Amino acid sequence: MSGRDSSSLLSEDQFLCSICLDVLTDPVSTPCGHNFCKTCLTQYWNSTQHCHCPFCKEKFTKRPELKINTTLREVVDHVKKKNGLNKPEILCEVCTGVKQKALKSCLNCGATFCKSHLEPHTVGNLKKHKLIDPVENLQDYICQKHERPLELFCKNDQMRVCQFCSQSDHKTHRTVSIEKEIGEKKSQLVKTQSEVQKMIRDRLKKIKDIKHSVELRKRNTEKEIADSVEVFTALIRSIENTLSELLEVMEEKQKSAEKQAEVLIKELEQEITKLKRRHSELQWLSHPEDHLQLLQISPLLCRPPHTKNWTDISINPHLSVEPVSNALSKLQKSLAEKLTVTTELKRIQQYAVDVTLDADTAHPELILSDDGKQVRHGDTEQKLPKTSKRFTHFGYVLGKEGFSSGRFYYEVQVKENTDWNLGVVRESINRKEEVPLCPHNGFWSMVLRNGNEYQAYDNYQHWLCLKEKPQKVGVFVDYEKGLVSFYDVEARSHIFSFTGQFFTEKLYPYFCPGQKNSATLIISPV
Repeated sequence: MSGRDSSSLLSEDQFLCSICLDVLTDPVSTPCGHNFCKTCLTQYWNSTQHCHCPFCKEKFTKRPELKINTTLREVVDHVKKKNGLNKPEILCEVCTGVKQKALKSCLNCGATFCKSHLEPHTVGNLKKHKLIDPVENLQDYICQKHERPLELFCKNDQMRVCQFCSQSDHKTHRTVSIEKEIGEKKSQLVKTQSEVQKMIRDRLKKIKDIKHSVELRKRNTEKEIADSVEVFTALIRSIENTLSELLEVMEEKQKSAEKQAEVLIKELEQEITKLKRRHSELQWLSHPEDHLQLLQISPLLCRPPHTKNWTDISINPHLSVEPVSNALSKLQKSLAEKLTVTTELKRIQQYAVDVTLDADTAHPELILSDDGKQVRHGDTEQKLPKTSKRFTHFGYVLGKEGFSSGRFYYEVQVKENTDWNLGVVRESINRKEEVPLCPHNGFWSMVLRNGNEYQAYDNYQHWLCLKEKPQKVGVFVDYEKGLVSFYDVEARSHIFSFTGQFFTEKLYPYFCPGQKNSATLIISPV
């Protein structure tokens, strides 16, 4: 086979029987579409309790009727002929002149016969002769010692023997008919082949699992890298902002010191001018032409003028380290919070659920996307069936699936929307009247009003001071712990949590895109 080209090898491989592992002979097909030699498949089914495909193991309630696929047989014969796989034609040894194709070989006669010359073996004593399919090396099937057919198999010596051998040299050995031994060998081969096929399938599955794990690891690594880049980008941005604030404080302090110094210098220069003037006066008065004039000088002129005490007045040459310390402490706290929330978000995002909007609950003025992932407020009220599930007073819509245990998490894109509600509600909430958005009424929500007023309604109204306007809000619920939390996903920050709640009903994600012409709320994949 080494001399054949790759296309020939490929063609042969396409027509191999998975039982005998040879090119198909009299090919038949199973209902599941796999091909086998007719003899191989028949013997396989005869040796098994249940009827199933030897390749894919699909079971058949009724044993299929096997018919030779003539088209496939022609293709296989062509492949055999092309690749030199067809066995040479065996001819009758009795024919004179043009020899006919042999039909059988007789082990007793030691000859091969065509159809016409085989007729004597159909009647009389010759009918008892041992006939086999025609073979070229007929002597290999005949005992050289006793010149009898090798129709038995010695299991002790693992060799073919004749009837006389079994009664002499192999008398104490275990012998069986050649047909039985061939059947057992084929059964063993089929069983082994089935085991090998299972091993192949198991290893192919293992390869698939490993590739899937590597791909999953790759996605997780990419996400880890993206998260790390995001965290450290935020850190760098925070450092830059803190540095900018620190420099601004330092510059302001420097300007203040310079301004203070300017005022002090000006005041000192004024006093110096005043003192110089007094010095000149005193110098003139200390050398009068008439000494009696000294006696007439006022005692006040004999003393230095009253000036400011400059002893404890100075400009500190050293910049106070307090702003630096505060900035570092603030930065450290911000980084710790960012890392904590990032870790927390990664933990709770594993509880992400696929939320789809329930059109049967939507207020008539809400417009839902075809995939149930987006909602906005429309201009007019739609004519929709009136049901007990539908909100009729306020523009709410719920998710299709409710949760009565465990944890779940989902994210909603809210950017460009200036008026919205998000959160979870219990199943029995009032859907026909307006009620306060508080836990007592079955609402655990976060609200945006007027573009920049964030609120959460617990037993009291909480005004939420957010450093950044959230673009995507994450909602996490732990049913057993009675926890509902809201997160700014992109800023990696915690917004607000309802804690210590007691849930007794199903909880549903709920959405309110705000007033008319407001932007769309989008349920985002996590």
